[in-house]
Amino acid sequence: MQGRLIYLIGPSGAGKDSLLEAAREALAARQVRIARRVITRSAEAVGEAAHAVTLAEFERLEAEQAFALAWRANGLAYGIPARIDAWLANGEHVLVNGSRGHLPEARRRYPDLLAILLGVEDEVLRQRLLARGRETPAEIEARLARNALFAQAADDCITLDNSTALADSVVRLLALIDDRLGGR
Repeated sequence: MQGRLIYLIGPSGAGKDSLLEAAREALAARQVRIARRVITRSAEAVGEAAHAVTLAEFERLEAEQAFALAWRANGLAYGIPARIDAWLANGEHVLVNGSRGHLPEARRRYPDLLAILLGVEDEVLRQRLLARGRETPAEIEARLARNALFAQAADDCITLDNSTALADSVVRLLALIDDRLGGR
């Protein structure tokens, strides 16, 4: 039985990495693997536990077809390792931290993917982004404007609100996966 790709998307600061880390053990119990992304960001950068590579390394891996999915966004390159195809073929579900802009390509490659948009109220998102300290207030407002445009166009995704306590979001994510994938 083929596994299913779970494609988690959402704006920077929505809490995707925190949600995945908090749900990791419960997801593993459901035979859901979390794929570790390859990113052209320094290994010291705060955020997800991604595999950091240089742009030259990324381009070499991409040329060697080491990625099932790859895209560029916000000045970085992102890749999902090709080994997810073996996991899916082996009947395991695979959850990836995807890209909103790359969703059409991911759907083309994995037509039955389950797209989940991790949403967050604008004021909560603004406060999270300000607390991170990576962007100027003007850059944050631009992100919020882009997020509003995308949320309107993401009607083919299941929305999961992450504006409240992380534990509540974990419960909602697991319930959604149990409902949509049979909760093995």
